[in-house]
Amino acid sequence: MNRKFLFLTAFIAFAIQINAQLPKVSPESVGMDSKRLENADHAIEKAIADKEIPGAVLAVVRHGKMAYLKAYGNKQIFPSTVPMDVNTVFDLASVTKPVATAISAMILIERGELRLLDKVNLFIPNYMVWTDSAGRKKDIRVLDLMTHTSGLPPYAPVSELEKKYGSPNPDGLIEHIATVKRDFEPETDFQYSCLNYITLQRIIETITRQSLRDFAKQNIFDVLGMKHTDYKPTGETLKRVAPTQRQPDGSILRGVVHDPLARVMNGGISGNAGLFSDANDLAILAAALQNGGEYNGKRILSPLGVKAMRTVPRAVSTLGRTPGWDVFTAYASNNGDLFGPNTYGHTGYTGTSIVIDPDNDTAVILLTNRAHPDDGGDAIRLRSLVANAVAAAILGN
Repeated sequence: MNRKFLFLTAFIAFAIQINAQLPKVSPESVGMDSKRLENADHAIEKAIADKEIPGAVLAVVRHGKMAYLKAYGNKQIFPSTVPMDVNTVFDLASVTKPVATAISAMILIERGELRLLDKVNLFIPNYMVWTDSAGRKKDIRVLDLMTHTSGLPPYAPVSELEKKYGSPNPDGLIEHIATVKRDFEPETDFQYSCLNYITLQRIIETITRQSLRDFAKQNIFDVLGMKHTDYKPTGETLKRVAPTQRQPDGSILRGVVHDPLARVMNGGISGNAGLFSDANDLAILAAALQNGGEYNGKRILSPLGVKAMRTVPRAVSTLGRTPGWDVFTAYASNNGDLFGPNTYGHTGYTGTSIVIDPDNDTAVILLTNRAHPDDGGDAIRLRSLVANAVAAAILGN
């Protein structure tokens, strides 16, 4: 009896683990050409040979299935060389913004606890409005944060803030953002800013009375079975992490976020960066978004919530950002040249990228560790080359 029980328990655990990954199929079974996909291999291998990146993992999702999953090069080249594998966990950098922060905000919108039109100072009372030289004022709203049209500066002086407030000090960071000079009137221009999503984090945490880490884990990652997606990874997930930059003392960052604001001022849990994940988990998320917010019978968003997240709002229709994603700003080159006009995506400083074409039901997840070991390398052009090769491999429905 005990043996049967143990066998059943082990089988269930194994089944859960298997079900947590997308079914793997041949490219041809989902209307793609294997030979054409090899062009993506060649582009990645050339980038490695040219020392633009140490290594990479590529995942292609079509019709809710994993059509291509491959590792290239090395996940570590200092102090020793360790080959890349498809289960490598990466510092997602700014891919944190859509995957954790924006989806969390949209969940609250769906629950009736938040609006895109809500003023930021409804949740952060001392959050300054924009004021021009004549004294005319305009509020900054949640929509402005999510589309990077608030007028906030791109970043903040970490060393100055650490000296003034000590570290980590999320409250000190929010005080700085709340009172820092705004660069332009909200909704009149686009300026990518980490401060927008740190502000959005504070709003989420104020409403939920939870850390962004806990809320995203409970309402996104655990729901979908994304087992290796988290802030401040531990255990098996930490063992899988690809390192990023070598530090002045000779150590390397591994499982500790690379972004200075997230690492120093926010203690590793931040709305702008700090999330770690792998290609398998991000593939599940992409499949859920392509399936109206649901994967394997588990729902994180409604179909209309997903649509709102990938649609550029009318108020900023010429500026190219949706509530969480990039459609056609200068930062959207990772979308490539061949995918459809509704394609959306996001990139991360460390060399990460996700692209989703809803019309062709295809997602491209390219994870590199270009910041390892000395913050060199470049994945910008590579992202476009890979997106084009994948798009050109789509030959059928």
